[in-house]
Amino acid sequence: MVSQAVIDAQDLVKIYRMGSNEVHALRGVSLRVEPGEMIAIMGASGSGKSTLMNIIGCLDRATSGTYLLDGTLVNELDRNRLADIRNQKIGFVFQTFNLLPRTSALENVELPLLYDRTGGGSDSRSLAAAALERVGLADRMEHEPSELSGGQQQRVAIARALVTRPALVLADEPTGNLDTRTSLEVMALFQELNRQGTTTILVTHEHDIAGYARRVVELRDGRILRDSGVADRRDAAADLARLPEVEDGGAL
Repeated sequence: MVSQAVIDAQDLVKIYRMGSNEVHALRGVSLRVEPGEMIAIMGASGSGKSTLMNIIGCLDRATSGTYLLDGTLVNELDRNRLADIRNQKIGFVFQTFNLLPRTSALENVELPLLYDRTGGGSDSRSLAAAALERVGLADRMEHEPSELSGGQQQRVAIARALVTRPALVLADEPTGNLDTRTSLEVMALFQELNRQGTTTILVTHEHDIAGYARRVVELRDGRILRDSGVADRRDAAADLARLPEVEDGGAL
């Protein structure tokens, strides 16, 4: 029996109209992502990767083509239903963390549950606490973002992405603002979550970060140039262990 894909996108076309000009951002992209995959989407500026990410994340609509997210056809959903699907099915992790200042880590993680109109987040505080424990921040729940390191803030953002138990975690340049050691710690966390079954898509321009994924999809000029497995997949935890020690321990 063939499993239901988390993402089943067929012939996606996206055209932006600017006055009398048309910009073809996607030119017939098809992508299938199975449960438990970890994929890196790569491409230079203007390749279409940001447009594809926005469509996958239900932040934008394709001009044509079909897109099923965890079995739901999202093409024709109205704005409210699209927001519900986005909240319930997708966990977002951004380069800039997007945490609320002067708000505890626990409250930041709890936030998506407060927007869940299905009632699934009725015990939001304990669910948020469990998500923070899962990313190793059980002792930082009451800390505000300004009291956390960059790596700890990204862990809070990952916990927030996980708290709704989404079908997909979508991470946009998740290590872009982090140093080498902290980037490896974050990627080791993503790999561990993936081993536990979390379906993950990383959007990145960094080849070394893409090397931690199981599969790489590379775009150029709005088309998929390459879609292949990672032959020599790197282990972020092993790479981290090989880094020289620093005086403060490089703790997240």
